[in-house]
Amino acid sequence: MGHARTYLGFDIIRRILQDHFNYNVTLCMNITDLDDKIIQRANENGVTCEELSRKFELEFHKDMEHLGVAPPDVLTRVTEYMDEIVEYIDTIVKKDLAYESNGSVYFDVEGFSKQDGMAYCKLAPEQVNNAELLAEGEGKLTQEFVGDKRSPRDFALWKKSKEGEPTWSSPWGEGRPGWHIECSVMASDVFAQMSGGTSVRDAATKSDLCRMDIHSGGVDLKFPHHDNEMAQAEAHSGCNQWVNYFVHAGHLHIKGFKMSKSLKNFITIQAALEQNTARQIRMCFLLHKYNAPMDYGDNTMSHALAIESIFKNFFDNVLAVLREGKITDVQKWDSNARNLQLAVDKAINAVDDALKDDLDTPASMTALADLVKATNLYLEGCTAENRTPVNLVVRNAAKFVTKIFKTFGLIPETSGVEIGFPVGGGDSGDTLNPVLDALIDFRSSVRDKARAKDVSGVLEECDAFRDDVLPPLGIRLEDKTGGKSVWKRADPAELMKEREQQELEKQRKADEKKAAAEEKTKKDALNKLSPEDFMQQLTLDDDTTKLKYSKFDEAGLPTHFHDSEELNKSQMKKAKKELQGQQKKYEKFLKTQSP
Repeated sequence: MGHARTYLGFDIIRRILQDHFNYNVTLCMNITDLDDKIIQRANENGVTCEELSRKFELEFHKDMEHLGVAPPDVLTRVTEYMDEIVEYIDTIVKKDLAYESNGSVYFDVEGFSKQDGMAYCKLAPEQVNNAELLAEGEGKLTQEFVGDKRSPRDFALWKKSKEGEPTWSSPWGEGRPGWHIECSVMASDVFAQMSGGTSVRDAATKSDLCRMDIHSGGVDLKFPHHDNEMAQAEAHSGCNQWVNYFVHAGHLHIKGFKMSKSLKNFITIQAALEQNTARQIRMCFLLHKYNAPMDYGDNTMSHALAIESIFKNFFDNVLAVLREGKITDVQKWDSNARNLQLAVDKAINAVDDALKDDLDTPASMTALADLVKATNLYLEGCTAENRTPVNLVVRNAAKFVTKIFKTFGLIPETSGVEIGFPVGGGDSGDTLNPVLDALIDFRSSVRDKARAKDVSGVLEECDAFRDDVLPPLGIRLEDKTGGKSVWKRADPAELMKEREQQELEKQRKADEKKAAAEEKTKKDALNKLSPEDFMQQLTLDDDTTKLKYSKFDEAGLPTHFHDSEELNKSQMKKAKKELQGQQKKYEKFLKTQSP
């Protein structure tokens, strides 16, 4: 789910840039199919790096598809760019900004920093000497080569291969790329070609060819990975700003701790999709700023489900109003309709302002929720005052919410719906036939009851049709005041789950009522007992088969417990109070028996 937070968040951003701001976006995704971790795990499992990486890459793409994340426009893999990587590194070496040492090649951080207009560690300057992060960036399998560097801050562009590791030829001997170099080369090659060049080689002489507008990734990649990428690319091209903007996703936490495999507190995407739909997960992420830390748990998802329900009910209510209304209805604005249209205009501006303010989706969702509230209040007012809604204004509100939900990826563009979430199916025979069959059966049952003049039976058939027949067909029927009813389309599974919950709640209330009745019967039976009989039938709290007291005085007050132990002064006082309490209940009962 940590990956889902990152890629789903960037999918939302991509859609906003394309569909709201109308930018022509080309998304290039780089796949690391070779690094220290892959090599180590492949060796442990007795498979090749290619077999291992392709397996997990396929799983990744399937997960993204299930989450509704649109595929990239361009996809690059490290192992498919080895020639370009070697040439790219060689260019940096020839510019004296990298050096060979014992078969490996390292980037000269100090030499690069001295270049006019160049700067190292722009994203996280406070981390420039963080030894732990520097070591992590170099990889676990190359720590023994640390002594080959001129400076601890220098990082590997090319790594000399050891026994059991995949190798490629290079001017410095057999080896493989460092982690950071791959992204610089692959992205630069793609964008250089998009800018009119033939390959990444052209970027070495035309510095603007390889520049990109936005670079994305997790916030933990700021240093050293992204800082090193920039340094390499800028050293290669001579451009002092390889990336115009960085978009970093915030960490996903569980109970306050970062979600990670090392802490064993991660949730797989497939496991998450078994609990919630892709739309609900996306809704959850939309309610949090993309670059802010987010705690993932039951409360977080419960909030997202509640928000989804608010919008779903809104769409259902609007569609019901629009079905009842006609274009020939009065469309002239009164003060209420005008205020609703102003609320629509306000929401349009608020959403636009929020998305312009660093892609603030939580603020956008708040603006949409405010519009939903305004629409609901307008419709409630129409019902209360018996006014016909100006349905075009109501449509405007729902269409705008739907439009933004399509932009956010909550509603697929291919759904074909103008308003609301898609329900599935259509007007095909597979959907319509079961409904017609149900209507025919219902009509026959009602006719039979009517012929028999069984009015209560007709009403029971109507309730059963609403509660038992229609939900499995994906239809919710709601009875309104004044004898009117409204139908709404919904997911049959969702309606059946609601029905199940209603039955469980009905059963719970019935059980409570039964228990209360049994308790009352028991209580009434005890109230009929005289104080003496009441005290003599009391049993032990922990063993109802044994009587509590064994001896009593003439007034019926107990003097000894079941084990013949005599009651002390405090215990006698308590027993006396209990006896007097029963005396009052018994007297009250006797009064009810008087003629």
